[in-house]
Amino acid sequence: MDKQLLEILVCPVCKGPLRQATQAGAVELICIADRLAYAVQDGIPVMMPEDARVLEPGDPLLGR
Repeated sequence: MDKQLLEILVCPVCKGPLRQATQAGAVELICIADRLAYAVQDGIPVMMPEDARVLEPGDPLLGR
C-alpha cells in the first residue's frame, strides 16, 4: 500500500491513526485504539466498520 495513502487514512470509527500489518499474506490496516482490522483487497482498503475484524486484546497485531 502506498505510504502517502496510509498517512492520510484514519479509522472511520475514532478518526485515529492506522498501521499496516501483513499476516499470512493478507494486508490489513489496524486501529489499535478500537482493536479493529480493516482488510485491503487488491490494494484498496475496505474501511466499512461493519466489515472490520475485531481483534482480541492479546492479538499480536496490536503490539507490532
